[in-house]
Amino acid sequence: MAEEKIIEAEEVAAPAEEEKKPAKKKAPAKKAAKAPKAEEKKAKTFAKPTAHDFEVIAAPHITEKTMALMQNANKVTLKVNAKANKIEIKDAFQRIFQVGVVDVKTVNQVGKTTTRGGRYKGTISGFKKAVVTIEEGAAIDLFKE
Repeated sequence: MAEEKIIEAEEVAAPAEEEKKPAKKKAPAKKAAKAPKAEEKKAKTFAKPTAHDFEVIAAPHITEKTMALMQNANKVTLKVNAKANKIEIKDAFQRIFQVGVVDVKTVNQVGKTTTRGGRYKGTISGFKKAVVTIEEGAAIDLFKE
């Protein structure tokens, strides 16, 4: 019986000794850089539109496909000046609509010949089209009254 008591005492003492060991020192936690919260973000402001901006952007290009793009993918399709480049289009769009632009894609629509009433030939003029992707969460109203 004396041996049993000694064994029990050793088993009980073992966990107590582990607790007495000094804990390893942890490295001081680095302070994380403060991430801007949604409420703290400042609204982007853009310069006032100029006359040149209204020369660059002619009109919105409205079709069923462009309306679906506007609703689902946050993209706006516009008819633009044929000589305008992507940077001019982006700057003009931001100034006119006061919305951030993520991406601009351009397409030159080729003019087509057509018949008018079966007898008369005519042409549908070509134009340059731009598909502008707007920032997430932003929206514009093309049909203001």
